[in-house]
Amino acid sequence: MASKPSIPKGTRDFSPTEVAKRQYIMQIIRSNFEKFGFQPIETPSFENSDTLMGKYGEEGDRLIFKILNSGDYLAKANEAHLESRDSTKLTSSISEKALRYDLTVPFARYVVQHQNDIEFPFKRYQIQPVWRADRPQKGRFREFFQCDADVVGSTSLWQEVELVQLYDTVFTALGLDGVTIKINNRKILSGIAEVIGASDKLIDFTVALDKLDKIGEDGVKKEMIEKGITADAIEKVQPLFHFTGTISEKITQLSQLLAASNEGMKGVEELRFICDNVSKLGLATAILDLDVTLARGLNYYTGAIFEVAAPKTVAMGSIGGGGRYDDLTGIFGLKNMSGVGISFGLDRIYLVVEELNLFPETVTTATKALFINYGDNEALYAMQAIKKLRAAGVKVELYPDSAKMAKQFQHADRRNIPYAVIAGDKEMETNSYSLKNLASGEQLVVDFEALKAALL
Repeated sequence: MASKPSIPKGTRDFSPTEVAKRQYIMQIIRSNFEKFGFQPIETPSFENSDTLMGKYGEEGDRLIFKILNSGDYLAKANEAHLESRDSTKLTSSISEKALRYDLTVPFARYVVQHQNDIEFPFKRYQIQPVWRADRPQKGRFREFFQCDADVVGSTSLWQEVELVQLYDTVFTALGLDGVTIKINNRKILSGIAEVIGASDKLIDFTVALDKLDKIGEDGVKKEMIEKGITADAIEKVQPLFHFTGTISEKITQLSQLLAASNEGMKGVEELRFICDNVSKLGLATAILDLDVTLARGLNYYTGAIFEVAAPKTVAMGSIGGGGRYDDLTGIFGLKNMSGVGISFGLDRIYLVVEELNLFPETVTTATKALFINYGDNEALYAMQAIKKLRAAGVKVELYPDSAKMAKQFQHADRRNIPYAVIAGDKEMETNSYSLKNLASGEQLVVDFEALKAALL
């Protein structure tokens, strides 16, 4: 007996309705990317392993899907590693490629590889799937789309100001009022680690701090102690766990906390510039908030970091994020190439828009009218009209078989097609069409121009 077909955990099939809704979101994101001057590129779904490994921190590296080498992949396997069953060391000899974990590192590789063909500053956007070997749960998948916008070749903080505006513009267009754009700066985190005497534990410190909303204050402190950060140091950062006030008040508190750190004060001034100018320009529906516990545990961020939270009425993880990376391309040999970028989490945005019932009804309207099929002569008459309607941009189709009318109407009903067009002997004789509204039952006899006008 054949086994029941299935798909891997953390992946999904999408119905026509779901695809239409996803394309609606992507089109809004894409149109605003282009409105802000970003140009599209695409990169392969898999990269050489050494392009990806070591760029996301220890936790990120574990979530990268490795691809086994073609053919007899064990033929070149390291015998000692194979004998000792050391999978970590064995991997490098049996897998040379991996599915991309995000779009940013492949973009950095792209910039370095094509640097002689690129006009800098280079503003690119990319809407493609990525893969992570994560534990599947609501809003977290192993295969999902990212929608990224990045600028490389400029250190100007006006780019960060623009990216906040871009977030606000897209979420406003989607009807997602009240999203919170959280902002912080890695220099501030470095400064905090410095003033508490834990600079050598910066990565451990930021990775733990970034989990505050998931594991709580006690969980973060426990993880920090396990990573070797002293109780004294943790006591000094206690104010961070209860940081309140306006953005201006928070910046003042940070100035006092980080007065002894040059790096930390640079981060404070960068934050002040971005937040002050966003405030002067204003936001339509989004809220900007300074979150000093925001760390985004990715090693390549060096300046501003962003994370976007859904409206408070929806229980969902982040729906976007990004930041400034001053030395990412340096990993691939191109020095002094600063960049900053943000990402929209398409799949989570979909879930939020769906939960809040914000998709317009027209998004899922595909075929506008179904022509009823009475036989080959009538079908040819119908197809002549269908061809002209399609040329005018109307989505119409002919039922392929001359089945019973009840079956054809039932087909239209199940597919939510709003109109049926009847073209039988009577209509052919008078060069007309009977247009039936399937919701109301109203039926009118019209000529072609009236039919087109009704369906446009």
